[in-house]
Amino acid sequence: MVFHIITIFPKIFDSYFGESIVKRAQKKGKIKIRVHDLRDYTKDKHKTVDDTPYGGGAGMVMKIEPISDCLKAIKSQIPNPKSQIKSKLQITNYKLRTVLFSAKGKRYTQSDAKRLKKYENIIMICGRYEGVDERVAEYLADEEISIGDFVLTGGEIPAMAVIDSVARLVPGVLGNKESAKNESFSRAGYLEHPQYTKPAEFRGWKVPKILLSGDHAKIEEWRGKNSRHKN
Repeated sequence: MVFHIITIFPKIFDSYFGESIVKRAQKKGKIKIRVHDLRDYTKDKHKTVDDTPYGGGAGMVMKIEPISDCLKAIKSQIPNPKSQIKSKLQITNYKLRTVLFSAKGKRYTQSDAKRLKKYENIIMICGRYEGVDERVAEYLADEEISIGDFVLTGGEIPAMAVIDSVARLVPGVLGNKESAKNESFSRAGYLEHPQYTKPAEFRGWKVPKILLSGDHAKIEEWRGKNSRHKN
């Protein structure tokens, strides 16, 4: 599975993707992460990726031309006999999904992570400034995603969140294949039971006795009773 990130700040991802589970997943060849610097697809000496909005207003808007050129370059490197041009501005590809991060996008959930796992290539467009030219959403992206009802300075954090949540569902990424089966949101609205580890008592705060009993049937019953569903 290959994640492609389009951004004007490619170095933002170095530390996060160079640690922990995501790093190991890349080393094992379970996933690939390719970061594309949008400024490489500009045509002027200043490498301009934004401009003033039509109609006036504060801030700058990211331009469609470099995004379109970057998408075409990425897609040209993805061999697929079923790829086809639907319009002059959009190329679709079997097992390929193009995501634009946007405050007006659909709220991202675990079910979206499961859905996106089915794609072989996911291209993620990270917006900045006051947003992205609306024609990117209309003609170039397959969907818009938001990770919550709040405003960020760019799409880089959402990109990291999506990659992390999708990658851990790829077989072989997690050390224990059972880990993802019973965790929170593994099914609709499900929140995992409380977890404890050693010591059994700390500052007078004790681990529930049932978890120390060794009775697996009763432990499973306790876990079932103490998991819950989000309203």
